[in-house]
Amino acid sequence: MRFLTDRKRAEGMGAGGAGSQHHWKMLVSSILMVVMVPLFIIVMGSAIGRDHADVLAYFSRPVPALVAGLGLIVGIRHLMMEANEAVEDYVGGVKRKLTIVAVTAFCYSLMAAGLLALLKLAV
Repeated sequence: MRFLTDRKRAEGMGAGGAGSQHHWKMLVSSILMVVMVPLFIIVMGSAIGRDHADVLAYFSRPVPALVAGLGLIVGIRHLMMEANEAVEDYVGGVKRKLTIVAVTAFCYSLMAAGLLALLKLAV
């Protein structure tokens, strides 16, 4: 006979089986967004309006390039988790799986394109 309490049976089992894990991922991502969005806006805002040579020199420095890269990664990763959550809530069946694959592929390709552009500016 197994002596499991209600808490032990329910531990780690949200509505989808991983609800608490998703909640903590989104919480950490949101806290990172609170820090990264203002820094990203400051870095990008100070690059706007400069000529091409000044922008290349600005992003060749490590701090602006790092802030811009982390801002892209954290922002797009947060977007991907939110979009996947919306798809899971409102789309069902095979369409759900295909849409999640499409959203994930789009977000990772957007992240790769942004980082490639930043790399071309920084190097």
